[in-house]
Amino acid sequence: MKIAAIQHDIVWEDHAATQDHVVPLIAQAAAAGARLIVLAEMFATGFSMRPERIAEDEGGPIEAFLLAQAREHDAHLIASIAQRGADGQYRNNAVLAGPAGLVHRYAKIHPFSHAGEHEHYAAGERHLTVDVDGLRVTVFVCYDLRFADEFWACAADTDLYVVPANWPEPRREHWRTLLRARAIENQAYVLGVNRVGLGGRANYTGDSAIIDPMGRTLAEASLAESVLVADVDRGEVTAVRSRLPFLADRRPGSAGVTADPHRGGTAG
Repeated sequence: MKIAAIQHDIVWEDHAATQDHVVPLIAQAAAAGARLIVLAEMFATGFSMRPERIAEDEGGPIEAFLLAQAREHDAHLIASIAQRGADGQYRNNAVLAGPAGLVHRYAKIHPFSHAGEHEHYAAGERHLTVDVDGLRVTVFVCYDLRFADEFWACAADTDLYVVPANWPEPRREHWRTLLRARAIENQAYVLGVNRVGLGGRANYTGDSAIIDPMGRTLAEASLAESVLVADVDRGEVTAVRSRLPFLADRRPGSAGVTADPHRGGTAG
């Protein structure tokens, strides 16, 4: 199965302009045969702490754009959007839009408190794993990458972790290292897609990558807008875990090993 990471710039707080900008990039990924296409965190607006200005209700026009693109290209799209739930709270939701019109949402479990995200967006409480054409895909968002226990909790049911991000240039080596670490320790594919360009007062250098279960980089890019495409195979995950059964040696009770009924679960 081919998957794609779209490393793109964002027009600050202007979802219409950014949507127009990413349309040809999505088409390029689809033309390369990608069945799963991933854009950045808050892909349409940038990582703004003004949800009252940029957020939409769940099912709003930015989500509708993802669905329309999924239908047009017969592919699954993932991107994060600032959204307001039925309870009136704003969340940083990763939306998975399918070509048949099905939508899944994952609310970022770890808002980035260093930038005050927790003051504007409520934390999510549940993991999300979705079957996409036979590939078990688990979705996280940006800062979640620093919390290995969240990834551990989903490892047994995951072939591919997807991490859309707005990860700034000063900590770029953290991003690159943690992506590889999450792949190696969980023996799964990792797709990390980061934006490029200036957003607010931050500079973003991309460093998007697709990494295999052995920690080998299949595709990567830096600085410039890029469409990364790579082949992934659920059978490779099974083979690596069979040949090197490291997951079985995690002690019961270790972080992320014992399922929490409020945090776990799958959707498909």
